[in-house]
Amino acid sequence: MGNDAGSPQGPVTCGSWIRRPENLNLVVLGRSRRGNSCPSLLEIFSFDPKTTSLSTSPLTTYVLEAEEGDPVAIAVHPSGDDFVCALSNGSCKLFELYGRETNMKLLAKELAPLQGIGPQKCIAFSVDGSKFAAGGLDGHLRIMEWPSMRVILDEPRAHKSVRDMDFSLDSEFLASTSTDGSARIWKIEDGVPLATLSRNSDEKIELCRFSKDGTKPFLFCSVQKAGDTSVTAVYEISTWNKIGHKRLIRKSASVMSISHDGKYLSLGSKDGDICVVEVKKMQIYHYSKRLHLGTNIAYLEFCPGERVVLTTSVEWGALVTKLTVPKDWKEWQIYLVLLGLFLASAVAFYIFFENSDSFWNFPMGKDQPARPRFKPVLKDPQSYDDQNIWGPVDM
Repeated sequence: MGNDAGSPQGPVTCGSWIRRPENLNLVVLGRSRRGNSCPSLLEIFSFDPKTTSLSTSPLTTYVLEAEEGDPVAIAVHPSGDDFVCALSNGSCKLFELYGRETNMKLLAKELAPLQGIGPQKCIAFSVDGSKFAAGGLDGHLRIMEWPSMRVILDEPRAHKSVRDMDFSLDSEFLASTSTDGSARIWKIEDGVPLATLSRNSDEKIELCRFSKDGTKPFLFCSVQKAGDTSVTAVYEISTWNKIGHKRLIRKSASVMSISHDGKYLSLGSKDGDICVVEVKKMQIYHYSKRLHLGTNIAYLEFCPGERVVLTTSVEWGALVTKLTVPKDWKEWQIYLVLLGLFLASAVAFYIFFENSDSFWNFPMGKDQPARPRFKPVLKDPQSYDDQNIWGPVDM
C-alpha cells in the first residue's frame, strides 16, 4: 500500500495487525487528509500468507469527519474485535469490527474519558487486554482498566513528552520513555512509579519492549549514544539494572517491536532499514536495507501468526516483509515426531524382551533351562496343570 504522489488518498500515518477470532490476519491502516477532496480514512485489508501481500482494495473503509483530524496511532485489542484510534484533534475513538471477510463493517463509538485529552503519541493494550494506556505529547500518562475505563494512573507530569511505552507480559509493569532520554517503570496495580532506568550523561533511552517468551523477563531498550550510535540495552526487571548491550543496527532506531511468542526482536531505523534478532542469542537473523528508502520507519509490528512484519512510513506507505528466519515447527510435525519416538521405543522394548533370558535380568539357576524364544499363544489346560513348576505347596 504505497503513497504515490498521484494517489487520490492521503499518506499512511499509522497501522496495525488484527488477529480475528477465526484465525484470520487483517491489517488496519490510517491515512491523513490530502487537500479538500481526500478525507482522513481508516481502511481494513486482508492478508494472504501465501503471497505475503495485502489485498489490493480494502474490505471496508471508515471516513473520518474533518473536525476529528487525522489518525495518529492505533491500538488493537488482543481479542481482535475492536481497536482504539488516537486522532490529531486530541481525542481517542473506539472502533468495533463486525462481519466476516466478505462483509465487514466498522462501528465507531465515543470514549468519554479520552475525549479532548490532547494529542497522544502512544496508545497500547496490555497482553491480556485488561488494561489500556495512553501517553501524550504533553507528557501526560494514563492507565485504565478495560473496558470499564476505571482510572488506575493519571500522571500529568510523567514525562516531558512520551516517546514510547510497553506493558510487561503479566501486565504488572508499564515501561515508558521520554523525548528527553529518560525512562520510567510503573507498578500498574499500585498506580505509582517504581523505578527510573539508569543511563550515562551522553545516553538517551528512546524505545522499550518487554520480553514476551514467558521465561526470565527482561526489558529491551534502544539507547542513543553520542555520535549517532545506537545500541540495544537489556535490563533485568528484578533490580532494573542494565546487564548488557549490543549494537544491532547501523543508524538510530526509530521503532522497536517484539514477536507475539517473544522469540524475535526487531528494530526499524531512521533511514529505512529493519533488522530482526533472535532474543536468546541476540544474533541477527534478518536484515533489510533501505526497505523504506531514506525515510524514517514510523511503525513496525510482527504478524500474529506468520514470520512477517508490517512497516509504515509517510513516504512509502505500508509494506509487508517475509522474514528470512528458521521455520517454526508446526503442531502436527511435533505430534508426528512424538508418535515416531513412541513407536521406536515400542520396537526397542520388544527386541530387548525377545532376546533377553529374563525380562528382569535375574541370574539363571545352574540347572535352569533358558526361556524358550517363542511360547505358544494357546495352551492345553490339562498339560498346564500337570507341569506345575512350583511342585506341591503346603497351605
